[in-house]
Amino acid sequence: MAGEEEKEQEKSFKLLGILDVQKTPCARESVLYGSFGSVVAGLGYFLATSRVKRSFDVGVGGFLLTTLGIWCHCRYHNAKQRMKKKLVQEGLKNKIIYEGTNLDPMLKSGGSGEEPGS
Repeated sequence: MAGEEEKEQEKSFKLLGILDVQKTPCARESVLYGSFGSVVAGLGYFLATSRVKRSFDVGVGGFLLTTLGIWCHCRYHNAKQRMKKKLVQEGLKNKIIYEGTNLDPMLKSGGSGEEPGS
């Protein structure tokens, strides 16, 4: 029992000791894209200006902006998918409940699945 818990704790990777990258949605992608963004921004600025300290600052800024941008986009996309999933589940539940009754919307529209008037 205790051995299993230790193995599970060893597998998790915490960024800065607080953010568990494997269990937090969107964290892995955000950090990976953020690190790539920092390298691109810092290296690009260094090649353009040859200023080492300022290039490091631009790299850190690139990491922060890229990470936050990807994080917000990913969380928004996940929330949108959860809403769609909830709507589909509710629709399926209602279809199961009302199927075969006089409240069935398919019976009111003709039940054949075709557009009315065609």
